Parts: sequence; structure tokens; C-alpha cells
Amino acid sequence: MLSRTIAAGLSSQAYRKAACFLASLDEDWAQHIAEVGPCRHEAKPAREPYEALVRAIAYQQLHARAGDAILARLLALYPGTTFPSPELLLATELQIQRACGFSAAKLDTIRGIAQAAVDGIVPTRVEALSLSDDALIERLTSLRGVGRWTVEMLLIYTLERPDILPADDFGVREGYRRLKGLDKAPTPRQMRAISDSFSPWRTIASWYLWRIPTR
Repeated sequence: MLSRTIAAGLSSQAYRKAACFLASLDEDWAQHIAEVGPCRHEAKPAREPYEALVRAIAYQQLHARAGDAILARLLALYPGTTFPSPELLLATELQIQRACGFSAAKLDTIRGIAQAAVDGIVPTRVEALSLSDDALIERLTSLRGVGRWTVEMLLIYTLERPDILPADDFGVREGYRRLKGLDKAPTPRQMRAISDSFSPWRTIASWYLWRIPTR
């Protein structure tokens, strides 16, 4: 219930509350937050889950510039729309979409997401807001090519959930290693357990961990 309540509007006031909470955990967190300053997490709440998932898959395992280029070529196929509907995407010939630069596997996943949106498996934003984090993760990771990390990005950036820490994320685990001066980064399982102490502000903790510089 806390996730849904706060997610209605993650404001600068909520960020300040989260930063104070994290800084109170120990001296390492306090020093890091003081150095970084206020949280400037930027969500994209206007997007539908379908669009957010397609965008996330398009950028997977690519540098941002390459992802930008491929996505721009895809969007150019649909003039007059900000983003193609699932039906429009599915109606396009596979070869035309492949020419944008997608691998066969990635395009299969994207079209699978579109079909799942048509079938009601990928919820609308209104429906998604009524579902718990765990329910969305279980529902969407059933789709071929959609992993837990992808759904967690949806929860963080599209649905503005405040208590998500992607424990599989290299940047999060490496950030924690540097924060604590560890010889080795925690495993995803260990990171998930460690993050319990960051709740109910694990999203903000992730944002700060992503900003620990390499020394």
C-alpha cells in the first residue's frame, strides 16, 4: 500500500524525506548523500507500460547512442504518431522492422510485448497502478525475453514506485561495493537482502548508488 500511495507523486519533498532516511543509516550513506546532493530522479509517468517495455528492450545491451538511432528508425516508420500502437506495430512487416537494426531475438520480444498488450497481459497504466510490484513482476516476466530487471525499470521510471532496487543491476551492486569499500560486489541475492534496510525508499537508494564515482 505504501508503494501505491507514494507513487501517486514522487515529489521533491518525498526525495528529501528519502535522502534523510538513507543518510541516517550510517556514516557512509550520510557522506555520499552530502556529496551528491538532492535526489534528481526523473520518471516518465506519461508512458503506457507497453511503450516503456518496448523502449527498454530496444536499448538492451546497446550504448545509448545506438539505441537512440534504432528507436528513431522504428518511430520514423509511423509518422503522425508519438509511438506506434500495439496493433500498428504488429501490422508492420517483420522485414521492415528488422531493417531498423533490431536483432531477430529482440524484435521477437518487441512484437511479443505488442501482442501481449493486445491480449491484455501487458496492463494499461491505469490497471498497472492498481497492481502490486510483485504482481507486475510475475505477470510481465512471463513474456519471452522480458526479465526482472526490465520490469523493475518500468516500475521505477514509468510507475514511479518508490521501493524498487534492481539487485541484478551491475551499477547498483558495484556502487554498493564502492560505498562500503568491499573487495567484491555482493551477489544479486545478497544485494536483495542488504536492500531490506533501505525500504521503503529503495528506488532512491538505487539512484544514489548509481551515482557513486569510480575511484
